[in-house]
Amino acid sequence: MSYRLLPGGPVRTAVAAGLVIALATAAPHPAHAFTGGNHEDITRAALPWEPATLTAMADARDGAVNANDHGGYFLMGPLHCDNADYLAPSHARDYPRSRDEATTELLACIRTSVARFRSAVRAADGLVDARGRVRADQSALSTPCTWDEAPERAKCEVLEQLGRGWHQIQDFYAHSNWTDRPDPGPLGVTNPPGLARTGVAPFLDIRRYSTMSDADWTRDARERIPPELTTGCYSDLDSTGVKAADCTGRVAHNRDLNKDTDASRRSRTGDNFGRAVSGATAETTRQWDDFKAALLTAYPDHRRGEQMVCALVHDDPQASCP
Repeated sequence: MSYRLLPGGPVRTAVAAGLVIALATAAPHPAHAFTGGNHEDITRAALPWEPATLTAMADARDGAVNANDHGGYFLMGPLHCDNADYLAPSHARDYPRSRDEATTELLACIRTSVARFRSAVRAADGLVDARGRVRADQSALSTPCTWDEAPERAKCEVLEQLGRGWHQIQDFYAHSNWTDRPDPGPLGVTNPPGLARTGVAPFLDIRRYSTMSDADWTRDARERIPPELTTGCYSDLDSTGVKAADCTGRVAHNRDLNKDTDASRRSRTGDNFGRAVSGATAETTRQWDDFKAALLTAYPDHRRGEQMVCALVHDDPQASCP
């Protein structure tokens, strides 16, 4: 499955058939991502926004950051950083996926966030007029936004693009071994190694990647992905549009690796759940800071970028952003 940036519009999934399959199979599923409540807690902790705007982004059920967990988006692996699973021969002989295949899946996940970031920067242009004055009709939240990819008020479009781009970045910390530690027993498919990293992932440098050609940022990210990094296999659509029947012989999302709730097996090892939440929170703060910086760079005239940031964080931008 590939993703592309449509001129003047939001990110679309290029393979329509894959979306149809996902929609048809999107009835109740096992835990697949941080719960909506966890996404909400992470987002609220990361963003110093005013209440109504923060709720529009973070709400456990209806917030933009949770939009990827509804409908057909739920079963698109790159929208949750799934299926980038790999174990070195020292941990599992004849593992059914190569390091390159795993990296390709992770790059597909990153690619969706890069595209969303670019779309959000472009959509922000509608928040203010040419002289830098906030447009009330484009920045008000008097009625709820709808996260359906359709043309909307500029503020709603920016929030949707950011929320859908941040969702899989938050999921990365729950679905991978970036922050966690393994059980004390032997390492292997059901107990993959943990990298125990405490910093944000260098290959999630979305703002910088958004300014580079796809070939260049892909090369950069590939070089930054550690050989022992893995996410979990989940029976959803991978980047090729294939839906795995099962995850036999692979590091499985549900059984082996996920930290979507504090009740999973991997979460209960040490402080793995807390480490995943901390990583996702720090990452969301970085992504917001980088987006603000991108607006200031892209729209310097008449302080338009500053006014866009102000319009995004305030509930009544026309009063708060003179």
